[in-house]
Amino acid sequence: MSLEAAALEALMTCDPAHKCRLTQALHAAWGAGRLQRSGLSAAGRIAVPGRPARPELVRPDAVPRRNGHTPQAQAALLHAIVHIEFNAINLALDCVLRFSAQGDLFVSQWLQVAKEESEHYSLLATRLATLGFAYGDFPAHNGLWEMAVKTDGDFLARMALVPRLLEARGLDATPPIQARLREMRDHESLAILDIILRDEIGHVAIGDHWFRAECAARGLQAEAEYLRLIDFFEAPPPRPPFNVPARLQAGFSEAELAVLASRQRRPLSTGG
Repeated sequence: MSLEAAALEALMTCDPAHKCRLTQALHAAWGAGRLQRSGLSAAGRIAVPGRPARPELVRPDAVPRRNGHTPQAQAALLHAIVHIEFNAINLALDCVLRFSAQGDLFVSQWLQVAKEESEHYSLLATRLATLGFAYGDFPAHNGLWEMAVKTDGDFLARMALVPRLLEARGLDATPPIQARLREMRDHESLAILDIILRDEIGHVAIGDHWFRAECAARGLQAEAEYLRLIDFFEAPPPRPPFNVPARLQAGFSEAELAVLASRQRRPLSTGG
């Protein structure tokens, strides 16, 4: 089996636990040199990756609010993060499958991302089970995968708008979530989020590296191109307050963060 075939198998597997096992095995097989790139990257659109029948996918504004400190609110909060981590496995696998022509280093880095996302999912799903809930018990939205579909034909846009835009939002969202977990005295979940934040800084940094490298190869100024792509794809722009230390570690510059913090939404570009 080629690398791409193995990545496709894991991507299209619907059962989350089995997807995690396949992802871990794929990472191990690549690291041991048992897989080779075939060069047959995905060229077509994968509108729906492998996912379970639940959770129900709804509009972002229809996802139930997770306020309060009840067991239900605690579980709903963790479920939202579990859903993000499940989607992040698929996103990383799709990067490997779709852009394997970028080379062995790219493949190795994104397989590491996929492995860590599967670990995050497993930790959170186990924690959710101890609270009497399971992945699928609450509605969720599909924004992360929808952006992956929008950018499936453009490597630069994918690196800009998935890891560097949408996934970077998790860096900002984690400290407030951790504060809520402290209020709930949920130290077990808090420890898991410490692991996730540490790893996600690295994941955003990988996206930042490849985004900047591709900008350099195309003769583009990276931070200006980032703004253009946000407008062109009508993506949700970064909103402060930012987790500045985490974003700096992930590759954002202080000057860029200042621009993002002060920038008003610009008219949609009509450029290509």
